[in-house]
Amino acid sequence: MARILAIESSCDETAVAISEEGKLLSSIVATQISVHEKYGGVMPEIASRLHSENITVCLEQALEEAHLTMNDIDAIAVTRGPGLIGCLHVGLQAAKTLAMLYDLPLIPVHHLAGHIYANEYVGELKFPLLCLVVSGGNTELVFMKGHMDFEIIGETQDDAVGECFDKVARVLGLPYPGGLPIDLHAKNGSHTYDLPKPHAEGYDFSYSGLKTAVINLAHTLKMKGEPLRIDDMARSFEDVAIGQCVEKTMKAAKDYKVAQIVLAGGVSANSYLREQMKKQVEGTGIELIIPPLWCTTDNAAMIARVGEHLYKRHYFAPLSLGVDPSWQIDDQLTLLAK
Repeated sequence: MARILAIESSCDETAVAISEEGKLLSSIVATQISVHEKYGGVMPEIASRLHSENITVCLEQALEEAHLTMNDIDAIAVTRGPGLIGCLHVGLQAAKTLAMLYDLPLIPVHHLAGHIYANEYVGELKFPLLCLVVSGGNTELVFMKGHMDFEIIGETQDDAVGECFDKVARVLGLPYPGGLPIDLHAKNGSHTYDLPKPHAEGYDFSYSGLKTAVINLAHTLKMKGEPLRIDDMARSFEDVAIGQCVEKTMKAAKDYKVAQIVLAGGVSANSYLREQMKKQVEGTGIELIIPPLWCTTDNAAMIARVGEHLYKRHYFAPLSLGVDPSWQIDDQLTLLAK
């Protein structure tokens, strides 16, 4: 049985996890949210520096929690991309160093593949499958015919939905990250503000116009001296933003005749998205898997899960491997063939 040590450092969480045949032996996450919230977003240079400080501590804690040493590890899995380039470099250099020192295989993992496979901690993936990937940097619909077979059938044409949540939260005077505060305020509000429904072809998404509409409306109300009802604006915004995700996902699921829909990424923690997806799949015969909340934020457990699948395929990279901040998920298996 292979033991995989995984490293994740694509944004503002430094994480190390160890798994063995689907069983999670340890999972350590050092978050930087308290540092970045004062800036209203992630500061890349600060994030990279904090990763450098945290990576060794996380590694030691993961091994200690699993009651293992590096001599018990069979392979190193690491997030190669997408993400912030400086942050990715810290994780990859740590992984390459461990692989070299202990003569272990190096497994490059796509960050979004990790979020998708985090659902295996809840249930078995069944194909054909459709995944809605929603986060601060990504909004995609990914179709899968089988394991590690990724086809992007829809993506955002401008802003990611998570980024839109953060920008709107800032306008409303809510803390960063904006997803949870907006979700909480929306529960107490009504859809009273008229916001435009985004238009994007096919299964693609668009959030720039919605974000701009909220900003302009807030500015107009301020100029008129009228109060901005935060709860109502949060409800109005969430209805439109999440509504687009649900509508596109259900259309694609029916068109592609999938057996299962899975949610992935930070925005999959949104309670309204979860409720609406459950409501929409009811009676369709399509199974829905929603990741546990601890898997919606960045962690190394999800990278370890993908690492296990790739280890069985002997998908190992040379130590000359570099990061790719713009790596596309459908290139996961073609990387080493290039």
